[in-house]
Amino acid sequence: MASDATDFSALPGGARAALEAVLMVLDVPASATDLAAGLNLTVETVEQLLLELQREYDGYTVKAPDMETASDAGFTSSPRGFELRNVAGGWRIYSRAEFADIVGAFVLEGQTARLTQAALETLAVIAYRQPVSRARVSAIRGVNVDSVVRTLTQRGLVEDSGTDPESGAILYRTTSYFLERMGIGSVAELPQISPHLPGLDGIDEFYDAGRM
Repeated sequence: MASDATDFSALPGGARAALEAVLMVLDVPASATDLAAGLNLTVETVEQLLLELQREYDGYTVKAPDMETASDAGFTSSPRGFELRNVAGGWRIYSRAEFADIVGAFVLEGQTARLTQAALETLAVIAYRQPVSRARVSAIRGVNVDSVVRTLTQRGLVEDSGTDPESGAILYRTTSYFLERMGIGSVAELPQISPHLPGLDGIDEFYDAGRM
């Protein structure tokens, strides 16, 4: 944690650059409150600086507030290959979505860490029907998903969400890490797919018929 005596004016770029340096090394999103505590700045100052950085990365002209701990002058910039997002309750720097194919080809080529098609399908069912039991996921996919759900749990993408009050089956839901990887703030931001899936009017009856 930064010392109370930290003089940001003596650092290149001041408090804004110090905040940027911290954001560059984050493995998981951090809230404005946590960032403020770590840098010994007020939450209001950090929130303003975060918005400045976000707009700078997007290529906008920004006019900073007239405060000692914020940046001093307006500035302009070109859009960067990365962006600052507020995801899953915290802030983190991500590569820009437009470069996903390029980054994916560079980082993932030749690696085996990708999810299988079966895992992706199972994850999609859990994401859209959560909280949901393995039995219901199996009924939708038509195959046993026990091993796939274990894999998704180990990857940190789904988690235990209690038990079904009627059957006692374990229910599963997606995690904050899933939201982070998807680049969204909540499952409500997932694309609406019901218009593309015929026969959903009777899906609950289908679930009940296949319940174990």
